[in-house]
Amino acid sequence: MSEAFNAMMIVDQDGKPKAEFRKLTLADLPDHDVLVEVAFSTLNYKDGLAVAGKGRIARRLPMVAGIDLAGTVVESRSADWKLGDKVVANGWGMSETEWGGYTKYQRVKPEWLVRLPDTFSFQEAMAIGTAGYTAALCVDALEDWGSIAPGGKEVLVTGAAGGVGSTAISLLANKGYTVTASTGRPDTHDYLAGLGTSSFVDRASLSEKGGPLQKERWAGAVDSVGSTTLANVLAQTFYGGAVAACGLAGGMDLPGSVAPHILRGVTLIGIDSVMAPRARRERAWQTLARHLDAEHIRSIARVEPMSALPGLAEDIVAGRIRGRVVIDVSA
Repeated sequence: MSEAFNAMMIVDQDGKPKAEFRKLTLADLPDHDVLVEVAFSTLNYKDGLAVAGKGRIARRLPMVAGIDLAGTVVESRSADWKLGDKVVANGWGMSETEWGGYTKYQRVKPEWLVRLPDTFSFQEAMAIGTAGYTAALCVDALEDWGSIAPGGKEVLVTGAAGGVGSTAISLLANKGYTVTASTGRPDTHDYLAGLGTSSFVDRASLSEKGGPLQKERWAGAVDSVGSTTLANVLAQTFYGGAVAACGLAGGMDLPGSVAPHILRGVTLIGIDSVMAPRARRERAWQTLARHLDAEHIRSIARVEPMSALPGLAEDIVAGRIRGRVVIDVSA
């Protein structure tokens, strides 16, 4: 297999990262043990920054961009994977320190891969992407902690209209939890209600500095915002509750107090999707397969050709993208 194929590369141009399409062959790929024929990747905010040249995402150059991929194993030196296996990969430094998914073929390490549940097509897997997989990690963590119960006290989801938030709502609602969504966009209420949201909180009420201990409301929460929002959510969580934190859209700081933790026993659970071990990943994908509404996947995603990446990258950085964009790497 010696034919050339397109890849979206981040290269060095006068000391600055620049995105451009380049032709690669299999000989150009890293010497990892599993060769995957990639069917689809997806567009994340981090991908947008890299392709638009808005941030130094790639820490070594040249770099194939794209933090996700879904496809079929076509060569393997690993006993874990055989030809024809359908797989998905998220994170592991792809597009930062390891070549990523914006390419027709990619060689990866065996431990990066998860078997794609039969429930999902490649396209659906990338509509879920890292955002949906992260949401499943959060839901699994809250259930393991044991403070939330189907039909019980409210579970809050911040950043509700985003990829993590909307998938978390769908999963929690389908499992029978009472879900409250925090959003600053009233135009998304119908969409979020359709996913299973029972009530809404204006995100502005959580983004203003509050007291170290506030009125208890949440049995648990999925937070993708961080900063003051996370501090307020912790201050409003019931005794013994837990918050799964996975994002920093509002900032990396946490201007709060130890009071919720030492006076109410509230737990802050950090969720890392990039380096999570395979067992945790496999469980997350099974959670998605069993509890994510297929109609939800279809309602939030559209497919775009890889050739459109430069414009799409500018759009996602500027906040002009709603829902999920699946990237067809063959187009």
